[in-house]
Amino acid sequence: MKNTFGNAISLTIFGESHGPAVGAVLDGLAAGLPVDEAAIAAAMDRRRARGDGLSTARTEADAVEFLSGVYQGHTTGTPVTLMIRNLNTRSGDYAKTADLLRPGHADFTAYAKYEGFQDARGGGHFSGRITAAAVAAGALCESVLKSLGIRVYTHIAACAGIEDAPLSSAAGLVMPEPEPGHFALLDPGKEAAMQEAIRAAGSDRDSVGSILETIVTGLPAGIGEPWFDSVESELAHLMFAIPACKGLEFGAGFRFASMRGSEANDPFTMREGRIVTATNRNGGINGGITNGMPLVFRTVIKPTPSIYKEQHTVDYLAQTDATLQIKGRHDPCIVPRAAVVQNTLTAFGLLDLLTVRYGTLAQKHGLPESHSEERM
Repeated sequence: MKNTFGNAISLTIFGESHGPAVGAVLDGLAAGLPVDEAAIAAAMDRRRARGDGLSTARTEADAVEFLSGVYQGHTTGTPVTLMIRNLNTRSGDYAKTADLLRPGHADFTAYAKYEGFQDARGGGHFSGRITAAAVAAGALCESVLKSLGIRVYTHIAACAGIEDAPLSSAAGLVMPEPEPGHFALLDPGKEAAMQEAIRAAGSDRDSVGSILETIVTGLPAGIGEPWFDSVESELAHLMFAIPACKGLEFGAGFRFASMRGSEANDPFTMREGRIVTATNRNGGINGGITNGMPLVFRTVIKPTPSIYKEQHTVDYLAQTDATLQIKGRHDPCIVPRAAVVQNTLTAFGLLDLLTVRYGTLAQKHGLPESHSEERM
């Protein structure tokens, strides 16, 4: 089972939904980087369930414990190992239906791969609970990017068919920091309607999906590789590691299909002594490499598969058809909590790509001066 991702920086995740803890090992960070535990705690809080009818009733403190690689508030240069204890598990919720395959889940594929030896409690290692560790590790990477003048921002572009405000306007980029306990939205006025739609689905014992949009500013041109380690392929690998992510597009994405080349191309122009593009339909990437414009991509997150409606399924041990009505604690929509997962995993992926390009010294001392004029 492959649980490690990255090149110059690697991220390994471990744990199960109902095991003692989940955690991560982050290797490749330079020594002496400040570890902003308050920023990490804030990211964990954005992911944390609140038991308010908009998310699962399984609430956890999600306190991050550093086991190695951090000393007196700074990285030591050795692997950073962090752990988040599971303190509110109820494995009994799954006992009565343990032999029934949950539609939309990895129950059948996990059984097929691990021959019945997988930890099936709450989805085990396939659970969205594992993203808690990824958020903690990614939040540390995000703080490094911020020190380099690079900002990653993710908002809920649409939820249950209700759209947020556009990412850009005539006044330029507007990216407000999400308020604690609130949705990551450009227009906070859309939150009430989104909440109403989520609660309506929950009341109907159902769930809804959404679209997340991420923008990254401050990236220099020249990051990424052609072909296999392109910016798109590296980020796509990470985004599809997020449970429920089923689609991804960069820039104009699938809208390219209805355009002509004259519409799809981004003309180059000079602006304040820098080479830029007049439009950004390609989302800041050409040939798999950043071009210095804001990087923009969107993901689609499917409705939470754990719904309380009765569903047709199979008893995989008895090899018979069956019906299933899921019990337990589940989100009617995971997107309000998933936005920070996408944000922090993006930060990890980009810091890895930057370190491949400039080395670990750039993490601490900044990007070479020769590239500073390319940054947005």
